[in-house]
Amino acid sequence: METTRSSRVGAQPAEIPAAAPPQTEHTAQDPQGAPGQPQDTAAPVPAARRTAEGYLSADFPWYGLDGAFTGRRWLMQVGTGADGTVEHGSTGHGDEPSARGEIATGEKERFAVVITVASNPLRRSGDGTGTLEATSVSSAAWLAGSGLLSYSWPGQMDHSLRSDWLDQQTEAAWELADDLGGEDWSTLSLPVDGEPTPFHYRESEFGWVLAGSTPGGVHLGAYGRGMSAYGIGFSVIADLAVYE
Repeated sequence: METTRSSRVGAQPAEIPAAAPPQTEHTAQDPQGAPGQPQDTAAPVPAARRTAEGYLSADFPWYGLDGAFTGRRWLMQVGTGADGTVEHGSTGHGDEPSARGEIATGEKERFAVVITVASNPLRRSGDGTGTLEATSVSSAAWLAGSGLLSYSWPGQMDHSLRSDWLDQQTEAAWELADDLGGEDWSTLSLPVDGEPTPFHYRESEFGWVLAGSTPGGVHLGAYGRGMSAYGIGFSVIADLAVYE
C-alpha cells in the first residue's frame, strides 16, 4: 500500500504546545487526516515549561548551530508520534521570538531555530491497517516553513484575521516543501559537523527557511530572521545543558 504526500511528518509545527499532541499515523485512505496539518495556532510554549526530558528520550542526535555561534541557546519543544516516540524537535538560538515581534516592540529580533527530524522509512502501522509515513528533507522544510510562520505577523493585519492567514500560508508552506526542486528554492552549501552539505534555501518577507540531510541520516530544517543564513553552520549537540 502506498501513501500520498509521504514527506510531510504527522506533527504540528515545533512551537505548538504539547497540550495538543500530534498524531503521526495516517493511512492512504484518509485524506482528511493529512499529516502535518496544524490543529490550531496556539501560542509558543513558555520557557518555564521547556525541559530536556523529551530530548533525552530521543534515539537520534540533536543538532544546533555550531561553535561559531556564541549567543544564547534555548530549548523549544519535541514532537512525538501516537506511540510517544520522539520524531523531531527544535532548538533556538539568539533572541526568543514572539508572533508579534517587531510590531509590538519596535525592535528587530535576531534568531535562528534548528529542527532535527528523525529519519523514518516507510513502515506499517502497529495495527496493520495502514502505513506510517516516511520522513524526508521535505518534512524538515515544512516544519521549518510553518515554524517561521508561527512567529510572523503581517503588518497592519487585524488579530481576528491572522488565524485565516496562518491557515492559508501554512498550506502554501507545505506546497513549497513538496517541491524542493522548484524555482522558489535555491541551493546553499553549509557546514554540518565541519563537512560542506547542500541545503535547499528560500527567503520571504518574514525570514528564511532551509532544509537538508546530515551524513548521519537525520534531516535538518532551520528558519530565522535578522541573522544571515549564509554564515551559519550546524553540529551535533554534545551537551543539552548549554541550552537554557
